[in-house]
Amino acid sequence: QVRLVESGGGLVQAGGSLRLSCAASGGTFSSDVMGWFRQAPGKKRESVAAISRSGGTTYYADSVKGRFIISRDNAKNTVYLQMNSLKPEDTAVYYCAADQSLLTIATPRYWGQGTQVTVSS
Repeated sequence: QVRLVESGGGLVQAGGSLRLSCAASGGTFSSDVMGWFRQAPGKKRESVAAISRSGGTTYYADSVKGRFIISRDNAKNTVYLQMNSLKPEDTAVYYCAADQSLLTIATPRYWGQGTQVTVSS
């Protein structure tokens, strides 16, 4: 059973930066495709970014392209989301997720508990 634990959320002013981390355990991290999702109040959960097993392929939602960077350290079993130029509309609970393929990461098998990101204007 894969366990995912996010950290790094908090309150930041618009234009600022945060880095989220997600530590994985219980599985073979280097075999999993990893993703970040978010859910704002009253809205559906949406995909933010995804990264392949090696880290060589990444995908981003249009809303975060050029501002967010997903990366992973397979030696530390950790995936990161560097968030720059934050906007109030980035306010949401951010979730880490894992699955076996980039083709199925949109409906991942494993989820973290989420971390709150609040961007003030």
